[in-house]
Amino acid sequence: MTHTPPGPLRRRGPRPLALHLMLAAWRGMAAAATPSWPASSTGSTRSSGGSRRWRSDEAAAGAEALAQRLAEAGHAPAELAAAALRELARQDRALITGIAAYRRHPWQRTLADPPALWSEGGSRLLDYGATASVPAAAPVLLVVPSLVNRAHVLDLMEGGSMLRFLAARGLRPLLLDWGWPGEVERRFTLTDYIAGRLERALAAAAAEAGGAALLAGYCMGGLLALAAAQRRPDLVRALAVLATPWDFHAGDPDRARALAAALPLYEPALAFADALPVDILQTMFAALDPFGIAAKYRGFARLDPGSARARLFVALEDWLNDGVPLAAPVARECLSGWYGRNEPARGAWRVAGLPVEPAAVRCPSFVAVPGRDRIVPPESALPLAEALPGAMLHQPTAGHIGMAAGSGAEAALWRPLADWASAL
Repeated sequence: MTHTPPGPLRRRGPRPLALHLMLAAWRGMAAAATPSWPASSTGSTRSSGGSRRWRSDEAAAGAEALAQRLAEAGHAPAELAAAALRELARQDRALITGIAAYRRHPWQRTLADPPALWSEGGSRLLDYGATASVPAAAPVLLVVPSLVNRAHVLDLMEGGSMLRFLAARGLRPLLLDWGWPGEVERRFTLTDYIAGRLERALAAAAAEAGGAALLAGYCMGGLLALAAAQRRPDLVRALAVLATPWDFHAGDPDRARALAAALPLYEPALAFADALPVDILQTMFAALDPFGIAAKYRGFARLDPGSARARLFVALEDWLNDGVPLAAPVARECLSGWYGRNEPARGAWRVAGLPVEPAAVRCPSFVAVPGRDRIVPPESALPLAEALPGAMLHQPTAGHIGMAAGSGAEAALWRPLADWASAL
């Protein structure tokens, strides 16, 4: 039989790889250390509010749940521990298979960026109207992504681009690609980003519109867009905030405070690089669902590599693993001010000395709150919809990333957002 060697490695990830392998090993050790394999007591994984925590008892509870499934499958009590370890070993092999399949998958992003009509430092304003030859009178929509991920999640792949969809629907989307933070940007505060670079990009968009432009922000970008809309109502015709947090202590305040309390551990990295490195950011996101990434890769191992689902998985993972470091002053503001002190919801978050107050934003607004969001839980985002006067609330059954770039994103967000913008 002829052996076909595997293809070359094309990518890194999941990042940080050592963390995800350690979590898999941790789960196995928890299984080995579970002497009696009880079929209950899994409630220790939840707080009184019902949100998941990253604690050692979560791994133990997972082992207990596995033992219960094995017992229901007919394994004798004396065989449960050995059967559980065999099952965990099988799952670990599937994880490695999935990671290897992802790293060798042939798909590569080939979409070319549209022309930039404005730039400053490493940031560009990309004109997606050029991809669909939209008319000169088309409404201009400036889209603001997060500072910690690449902007192209909104232009992910052929047939999977929110911005190209909106352009085909008669809008003129402009994407603010923040770029990689250079020496200047690594000294930026949130005020520098909002009252400086974002407002200048917004002025460029308004000049293209011949008046006020539509403004939309995704995730962290929604907070930046909200602050800019309040500061410059003359430049903003309407505001959309998409999967945007507001009450950082809703649901699980202990987790938010724990993220803030970890800031001193990151100070050496912040001092060395003037930024919070990508792998630390990825570790923080992993804390939201510590065993979910392994489950995701085990599922990928079962997919047909040539399927549309496999290509979408690779596209999204490539984007997730290609993050952007966060300027050190911004990292300190977000961790201490947003997560630690919950300043936005308390009315204490200030930009250029003035408090950010959603009630002061009087333009029409659209708030998308995906119901299955683990990164920004609905209970964190809904207070912003309540605080914006007359906001149109849209609650799709989708996740944080799936709403913007998943297989169901067109129905979950793209069409409703286009309909709202067109109705203006």
